Amino acid sequence: MFIILLIIIVVLALLLMGTYNKLVRLRNGAEEAFQTINVFLKQRYDLIPNLVSTIKGYTQYEGGVLEKVVALRNTAMAAGGKDGGAADNALSGALKSVFALSENYPDLKANTEFLHLQETLTGLEESIQRSRRYYNASARDLNNAVEVFPSNLIAGPFGFKRMTYFEVDETEKQNVKVQF
Repeated sequence: MFIILLIIIVVLALLLMGTYNKLVRLRNGAEEAFQTINVFLKQRYDLIPNLVSTIKGYTQYEGGVLEKVVALRNTAMAAGGKDGGAADNALSGALKSVFALSENYPDLKANTEFLHLQETLTGLEESIQRSRRYYNASARDLNNAVEVFPSNLIAGPFGFKRMTYFEVDETEKQNVKVQF
């Protein structure tokens, strides 16, 4: 009888440890996925001044567009993290306006530095989108583990909580209007 009770206790302890470790791995994975988004955003923020200075040499009358991009960059950097989603999306829309500028300036369109910056920013935008999707998938996995039985019995007492998804404001889902 004592051996059966000991086996039950050991099995329950192993289940508890396994579930706890799974929850820790899921939480750490989701946090790492979110930090990956920040890495790509930082790269984009660092690239924008180079893009703006390259464009300034070719455009004389588009100062308002460039000032808007710089202001949105600063706003997005200040907001940072999950709260910066709307600011980052507004910045993405403004960057599309900047790329549309090249249609009005053939010399800019042919500038190799501008083309390189444009390709780099396009690649970063794609990486940011992939990272956001990966973060949301990681958050979903953690949320499922926190809510389903029996891991919810362990998640609550050990302080595991749901993670919020990276979401976009309704206004950011609309098409960007490029006007000069």
